[in-house]
Amino acid sequence: MKTIGMRECPADTISPMKAPTKKPIARVVNTVERAVGRRDLVLARKGIRDSVVSLAGLLGCPVTNEDGREIGRLVDVVVKHGQDAYPPVSGLIVKVGLRRSFIDGARIAKLERHQIQLSSTTINLTDYKRRSDESLLDADVLDHQIVDVNGLRVVRSSDLYLAPLDKEIRVVGVDISFVTFLRRIFPGALGRRATPQHVLDWATVASLADTSGVVKTSGSKTALSQLRPADLADLIEDLAGREQSALIEMLDPELAADALEEMEDEELQGLLRGLSEERAAQLLSRMEPDESAEVLRDLDDEHREDILKAMDSKMAKQLRQLIAFDETLAGGIMTSHMVFAQENETVSQALVRLVENRDRDVSDGVIMVDSKGKLMDHIAIIELVAAKPSALLSTLIGPPYPTAVNIDSPLEEVIEEFSNNRGASIVVIDEKGKPVGRILADDLVDALKPEEQHGLSKGTGALS
Repeated sequence: MKTIGMRECPADTISPMKAPTKKPIARVVNTVERAVGRRDLVLARKGIRDSVVSLAGLLGCPVTNEDGREIGRLVDVVVKHGQDAYPPVSGLIVKVGLRRSFIDGARIAKLERHQIQLSSTTINLTDYKRRSDESLLDADVLDHQIVDVNGLRVVRSSDLYLAPLDKEIRVVGVDISFVTFLRRIFPGALGRRATPQHVLDWATVASLADTSGVVKTSGSKTALSQLRPADLADLIEDLAGREQSALIEMLDPELAADALEEMEDEELQGLLRGLSEERAAQLLSRMEPDESAEVLRDLDDEHREDILKAMDSKMAKQLRQLIAFDETLAGGIMTSHMVFAQENETVSQALVRLVENRDRDVSDGVIMVDSKGKLMDHIAIIELVAAKPSALLSTLIGPPYPTAVNIDSPLEEVIEEFSNNRGASIVVIDEKGKPVGRILADDLVDALKPEEQHGLSKGTGALS
């Protein structure tokens, strides 16, 4: 439970136009540098550090007009999110009698640690209606989970810090220490300790909680986009419920799909249950087809069908075919992503096709087929790069030829082929000799976890 009316309110002041001279947070620079390792963030600036004000300290404190007369008590602070790495305060929610009213942020003259003073004696009080680009700092962010992008961890916000920046009051930092949380809920001696223990610069975190699930900042998205899919998967798994879905919504769809491929099966199943069918369909469509098929197999029939109906019809048809295959056979673990070429095409044409499909895992080369679509060869990308762009692909056909297995081949046979040929992938063909998919080494490893799931004996040495 939050305590907002019983805390000590120190007297340092900030103004959108002028920073104060007092130093309420002497150790912020050390904690910031230790936490994020950068000096280009605003909390590394002395003027900002000297002027920060605690959100938790403001809640419940008086809001006065220009003459110093109390208008009401602060209930929440509204910020506008969008392209700014540090969201500006767009307004205040103030309790005036029994009414909760909105005051435009442009009216703020001074923000003190014990009160807020407005710039006018006459204030137009209006009822607050949330807009799509706004969030409430107390209701939506304080005590919620956030992602520390630099530290690759999920933490909980114990306090938020405001400061003047670019002629506006903005959110500049977040305190994640447990001591700060205790200071807020205990109004006694501990509650009077105002020095934050662990502050992160706002530009290095991704906050995940407003009514739509996301506090959107360009800085958060940019930072998240630099993380590896495996690291993002770990962060997603550490979150829960709405905040888990919110992080997915912050990511570019391609990156989100890559992260989902790295998640544990049970975690991924839970995540999909929290997403809309449309969003789940969008993400699964961008995953490797074999990965998507594996996920869809484990969903209940109704949920699976709802997601497939929300997909592009061509992709849905492809995934339905993969789902129908037995997981103990080659067809059940193959991916259908391939780049095809014919012998009368040039090396340049093949390379262009690979570039066009660079977002898919097809970078090892092109599958050569004849006029009837039957498998002829697999031309590795290194061979294409080394050849003349104008050369016909027919001149590159020759041994060693690709390893191929029938779509109904059992996993034991696939393992044996991998062991004998030591290739990066195996081509899967149908009864007419036409390539229908590939099996990558990691697909086989995934299929063998756990081995008893497929009835395979341990210690066979097939992969040694």
